Amino acid sequence: MSEKSSEFIIRPAIPDDVPMIFELIQALAEYEKLSHTVTGDTQTLKQHLFGPRPYAEAIISECQEQVVGFALFFYNYSTFLTKPGIYLEDLFVLPEFRGQGIGKALITSVMELAVERDCGRVEWSVLDWNEPAIAFYRHLGASILPDWRICRVTEDSLTILCENFTVW
Repeated sequence: MSEKSSEFIIRPAIPDDVPMIFELIQALAEYEKLSHTVTGDTQTLKQHLFGPRPYAEAIISECQEQVVGFALFFYNYSTFLTKPGIYLEDLFVLPEFRGQGIGKALITSVMELAVERDCGRVEWSVLDWNEPAIAFYRHLGASILPDWRICRVTEDSLTILCENFTVW
């Protein structure tokens, strides 16, 4: 799955890419005004992408031998479709490399993997204020679901919930 262009390539990430992927994660968090929420590290990311039990996969874009974008994704499952799906956790291209088709190539590569793997759908989230991303996704043919909200329990609350919950 290596898509070539005269200006960039898309390829699966390898362990040596992890430091740059983590830098891109930090740049994404800064763009989304969420830098304060980045608490992970490269060692854990490497373990989760390439360890004995990988939790996610990543593809990257290189331009002039520099990593300039990435997509990180993992499987989910649709009981209604009785098929696996792919959840696209992050899609990010450095600002100075936007407008060259890199983001489209990254997301298209994820879609191609979904088709190859007989997945029923690809899903992701977008911040409601991120109009450029929303317009980009709509242009690709994505539906922005108005009736769904993301629910989240984070580490501290998760621990408290588990400690205080009793099964009947």
